[in-house]
Amino acid sequence: MELEREIKFEPAKAAEFFDALPSRPAVVRIEPHQGLAGARPILLRTADLKRRMRLLLGAPEANSKRLNLREYAAGIRFRLTGSAFEQALLHWQQARVLWPNGYRKRMRLHPAAFVKLSLANAYPRAYVTRRLSAAGLYVGPFATRRAASSFLEPSLDLFRVRRCQIKIRPDPEFPGCIYSEMKMCLAPCFGGCTPAEYRDEVGRAAAFLQTGGTSLADVLTLEREAASAHLDFEHASALHRRLEKVQEIQRGLPELVRPIDQLYAVIVTRAEVENSIALFILRGGEISEPFVLQFDELASQPRSVEQILRELIEPTATETPATIEPPATIETIDQASPKRLAGVLTIAHLEDHLALLARWFYGRPREGEIFFREPRPVGWPYRRILRACRRLLAPQGSEKHE
Repeated sequence: MELEREIKFEPAKAAEFFDALPSRPAVVRIEPHQGLAGARPILLRTADLKRRMRLLLGAPEANSKRLNLREYAAGIRFRLTGSAFEQALLHWQQARVLWPNGYRKRMRLHPAAFVKLSLANAYPRAYVTRRLSAAGLYVGPFATRRAASSFLEPSLDLFRVRRCQIKIRPDPEFPGCIYSEMKMCLAPCFGGCTPAEYRDEVGRAAAFLQTGGTSLADVLTLEREAASAHLDFEHASALHRRLEKVQEIQRGLPELVRPIDQLYAVIVTRAEVENSIALFILRGGEISEPFVLQFDELASQPRSVEQILRELIEPTATETPATIEPPATIETIDQASPKRLAGVLTIAHLEDHLALLARWFYGRPREGEIFFREPRPVGWPYRRILRACRRLLAPQGSEKHE
């Protein structure tokens, strides 16, 4: 997205300049005079372009300490935005151009928190991180590191994988840790298991993370029913308590949190053009350029809006498997992990997109709606997307939300 509109600024013609500006949200870049040594453009985002420019470029008030750029600015370039999400994405794109080495600090854009299952180690472990790499299974983004830890800790209690950060060299003389004493870890540190046994346990944990707990919940449900059928009620009761722990973890999991390679969604917001909707398609966590649906023009189209949506969105569904299944072995995840970044320019690029997504999703109030692609046969919820378009275009208070 570019700042496609440009207006020159001359202090003598300031009134005409301000009259040409709309009172709309926008991202604006103030261009300095070429004769100013070391001067660089100033990038801003604002909810009211005209008001902000009057404050910055208007005649300075006597004895006022407010910043005034009247003698600094040679003109402005700007683009109107229809939503806070579009404005944040546009601001990020322009900031990366102006400050390639410092845009995150200037934007106060912090990488989102994830749960990572590290696969590079011979004895993998799961932990919370804000850094992405080409290897490993990442689940997120979470609102905060604390939220990620609140999900990870009870999840690890369900499996016997290590939590220590030491380099594992199996040694029978090693004393182990409290988790091995409580039988909550297979204790590879002192050879309490074979490498194959440990990787099998890690594979179960990976399936749990990939399916949001569904893989373990299904197994426990079947085992509980089998125990009840054999009148082993004590074992069935223990399985039921374990199942309740899994279900509690699932209930506390935000809808946005899922493996990055399964993060396929559509964000629906108002567009800058009247009676229009902007669609942002997420492909593996990467945010596409907005596609604008102008309903005034669509009324004369021979195709339905749903058919247009299908033609726009469906190609993304073929980029990853149509069904979400737990991996058979941990090796299948390790081999597929480099492919997760296919189509993404850099890891930093993906980190930024996920940070922008998390900031919007967990922000309150959230402007716009998001819809996720689910496993077959559900797929994309086109009818719900269309109803969201209707809600966003309806005047405030004229239609109840579902």
